[in-house]
Amino acid sequence: MSVNKFLIIICFLFLGSSCSIKNYSPTKKLSKENLQNDFSLLIKILEEKHPSLYWYTSKDSMDLYFNRYFNEIKDSMTDQDFAWKIISPLLNKIKCGHTSVSMTKKYYKWEKQQKFKSFPYHLKIWADSMAVSRQQSLRDTFFKRGTIIKSINGLNVDMLKNRVFDCFPQDGNSTNVSYVRLSSNFPYYFRNVFGNFNNYEVNYIDSSGKNSVVVIPEYNPASDTLKKVSAIKIKQVPVSKFQKLEESRSFEIDSTGAFAIMRLNTFSKGRLRAFFRESFKQLRQNYIPNLILDIRINGGGRVSTSTLLTKYLSNTSFKVADSVYSKTNTLSPYTKYFKNKFINNLQFLFIVRKHKDSLFHLNRYESKYYNIKKRNHFNGKTYVLINGPTFSASCLFANAIKGQKGITLVGEETGGGVYGNNGMMIPDLKLPYSKLRVRIPLFRIVQFHHVKEKGSGIMPDIYVPTNYEALVKGYDKKMTLVKQLIFQSVKK
Repeated sequence: MSVNKFLIIICFLFLGSSCSIKNYSPTKKLSKENLQNDFSLLIKILEEKHPSLYWYTSKDSMDLYFNRYFNEIKDSMTDQDFAWKIISPLLNKIKCGHTSVSMTKKYYKWEKQQKFKSFPYHLKIWADSMAVSRQQSLRDTFFKRGTIIKSINGLNVDMLKNRVFDCFPQDGNSTNVSYVRLSSNFPYYFRNVFGNFNNYEVNYIDSSGKNSVVVIPEYNPASDTLKKVSAIKIKQVPVSKFQKLEESRSFEIDSTGAFAIMRLNTFSKGRLRAFFRESFKQLRQNYIPNLILDIRINGGGRVSTSTLLTKYLSNTSFKVADSVYSKTNTLSPYTKYFKNKFINNLQFLFIVRKHKDSLFHLNRYESKYYNIKKRNHFNGKTYVLINGPTFSASCLFANAIKGQKGITLVGEETGGGVYGNNGMMIPDLKLPYSKLRVRIPLFRIVQFHHVKEKGSGIMPDIYVPTNYEALVKGYDKKMTLVKQLIFQSVKK
């Protein structure tokens, strides 16, 4: 291909992308009839394909929710309102963390070019409390880090979290992930759920310990001149391949030689096989007695990779799960609505077998026992940091090693269910009229040596909740505690 032809193609692609953003309008409304058609199609697919539609919510209750949200489509709506007011709260009732809705690709392209006005502070939410974690504007010094907020526009913490949590997917009754998610970007979720306000009435605890009320204006990034000046002065430095890998995983041996810290933020990328091989080799060669494994924000990924990590740390052979099965062995008759339809149908053909229960089982994970690594297996003490975002394949790993000698789970309840979850194959369903994308898991995974109780996540051996002092001073309470435990054991 000539250079001129290549440049022409690039120009067309660029213009096409620009046009798609320019043609997108967030205020454009879809007709009631089309929205109801999308909704009805989604219900049919959930009923026929979702492996655990009634796992935590009875069929009678789900039918009531189906009718309720269908009837709430009373008029035309924007795609954003349809997602946040109808689809998200409906999917929340399934109590499956892998079943969620995403906006259209055009919306996300448009969103990237916007500077949204919003609530001016990020908040840390926990239990029955919320406190300022940082301000959006660099010029804003009114609320200091740690200021306790009692209510915003008359909404107290329970009102806020219950309304926002109703839009979040979660496994069973494990809400810890929802606290972390809301705390990660409070202004974003407040704007999408409650809307924008020119001013916010904030009830807070002042420096003297008394209740006070102040009216604060919205944050407008377009008028944040200090941020603009800072952006001009700071030169963007290209991110190296090593830095990209470090975002997924890292490993360091403490200068004292008493412990090493391994951070794993995913099981999907980061050249983890080579990373595990080299890291556990260093642990052996340097005679490191303690390993701190941080999987607090690990949302999962490849089961084969989480299984490999388990081999390095488990004291005994193990299975991935007690059962892994699907209600179906094809996406038909809804194949055309799914992304990667050909690959998913082909996978079904080769990996599942129908059992007497009329379900399609993934025999490999149900029957095979995996042996532990003999070379570079870590035999010291392992402290695994867990939290709400510890999810999916991370929970398969945490559950497999929990309770073993020398292994301690530290932190808070995982977002992934202790009994199991839904996953393995999770194709995107594209609704034909709204173009919203809904993730539909196709397999139910029941944990290896699962417990009878199905509602919670995996509980830590040492519970370390949000610590107010640590929030104010900006240090990691969970990591600090584990280091203290290690140094105390060294002194003994």
